[in-house]
Amino acid sequence: MSDQKNFDFVIAGGGSAGCVLANRLSASGKWQVCLIEAGPADSSPFIHMPAGIIPVVRSKILNWNFWTAPQAHCGNRQMYWPRGRTLGGSSSINAMCYVRGHAWDYDHWAGLGNEGWSYKDVLPYFRRMENFEAIDKVDDGRSYHGSGGPLNVAEPRYLNPLMKAFVAAGREAGHAVTDDFNGAQQEGVGYYHTMQKNGQRCSNARGFLDPVKGRANLTVITRAHVARVLFEGKQAVGVRYLSGGRIHDVRASQEVILSAGAIGSPQVLLLSGVGPKAELARHAIPQVHELPGVGENLQDHLDIHITMRERTRHSISLRPLGLLKGAWGLIRYLFGRRGELTSNFAQAGGFIRSNAEQTVPDLQWHLVPFVYANHGQNLAPLFRHYAYTLMTCFLRPESRGSLRLRDADPMSAPLIDANYLATERDMQALVEGFRKARELLAQPAIAKHAADELEPGRAVQSDDDIRAYIRAKSETVYHPIGTCKMGRDAMAVVDPRLRVHGLTGLRVVDASIMPTLIGGNTNAPTTMIAERAADLILQDAALARSVPNYEGATAAAVA
Repeated sequence: MSDQKNFDFVIAGGGSAGCVLANRLSASGKWQVCLIEAGPADSSPFIHMPAGIIPVVRSKILNWNFWTAPQAHCGNRQMYWPRGRTLGGSSSINAMCYVRGHAWDYDHWAGLGNEGWSYKDVLPYFRRMENFEAIDKVDDGRSYHGSGGPLNVAEPRYLNPLMKAFVAAGREAGHAVTDDFNGAQQEGVGYYHTMQKNGQRCSNARGFLDPVKGRANLTVITRAHVARVLFEGKQAVGVRYLSGGRIHDVRASQEVILSAGAIGSPQVLLLSGVGPKAELARHAIPQVHELPGVGENLQDHLDIHITMRERTRHSISLRPLGLLKGAWGLIRYLFGRRGELTSNFAQAGGFIRSNAEQTVPDLQWHLVPFVYANHGQNLAPLFRHYAYTLMTCFLRPESRGSLRLRDADPMSAPLIDANYLATERDMQALVEGFRKARELLAQPAIAKHAADELEPGRAVQSDDDIRAYIRAKSETVYHPIGTCKMGRDAMAVVDPRLRVHGLTGLRVVDASIMPTLIGGNTNAPTTMIAERAADLILQDAALARSVPNYEGATAAAVA
């Protein structure tokens, strides 16, 4: 074992939330902060190039490459779940869409008993974290957005003509057009703002961590796999990690903070003896504290696509003309950070209602200018077709899955069961969304670009046909949450201050604490959660110094 190191705060996970915490907790210079990340530094040029998403999603180094258990309602398919394994986490490999979700989502969290998490409460944190370049270009921008924050949010530098056709077609189909999905009106079609700066990705590592890496009180450790939390009784006192073939311990005088994501955080808790009694006993892991909700409440956005073969050749392809366009795009990117390679591909989309009974949008669209290629795992269709793909996901699924340990080895991937399409409502919403997507794609503004429907093809018409297609072809849109949910009920893992129930000195800060999925992409909400958590952590640390009976005082303050 290596020599032991001592810090005030130890953050397990250098992803979207961990980078924010490392910045904010070390800002005063008063606290010694350690950030531990399983993957390497974010040095790959493909991370920083927005169009590099396919290489990083295919990477065996920058990506955890998780697979689910066979999905009972999706043809018993095992489904691929890419998650970032580098500084910045999934913010370093995602499509960079900057979406907060709907105000309703946060008011719903507060209504579940999570005080301090209403939209009114969290909006200041969204504004604090942003440098929103388009603040004076969108409706009421200064009411909803901020300037000067670490996370740069920008308009696309390049718009594929297919994106403009999509928005025009949305208008023709009767949908509103919105200039800001994060402003007063989410509903409608439009262009996504992206987490981007000067034509490059602005991951949370680039925005929050890079500017502060030189702080004397911040230690960043990469290629270090957290094995478990160290406890003395019910008090978390540090973390054990594996690196270079050796076991290392770091101690935390104030708090251990798990920020390993919706997969990693519950896995570490279970390996540490915190979770359902039966699950711990199954792997002979000594119980530190029983929390039945650890690994439960897993939710994710499921996506179904329609791919159109394109006649106008604006799409991205590996056919000869497409390769020539790609070479020109590379020149423009290298010498000016302009052109198609600055694109996140999913430049246009929208939020609509599956039916008139919905009070807020419950479907989301992403349009990409290429043939769907199974998360970049199968590139053969890109050599055969010019195409574009409209993806539809149901935003608030009723289905709930779970995460379990495969065994007691911290290096083993966990067992993930998303339990997709377990309810009729989830399936019916995707059927309705599929039909609405087809309706939009039939509008003149975009139909003029189409040769025919490549997938699923016009033979798929009846509800039964569509349902069968959804079971066979639906995939994740990369938004797992909920496995360490926030709340006060028997299945909650953390309280509204994100402290693990029944333990001291331990919090969870990442997407796993979301009690329910928000209506949109999850990286911006995860960033907001970490911004708010940093305030909560520093408040409690200050209270610990000033109040002798800290635990009693805090409990009374938030009861």
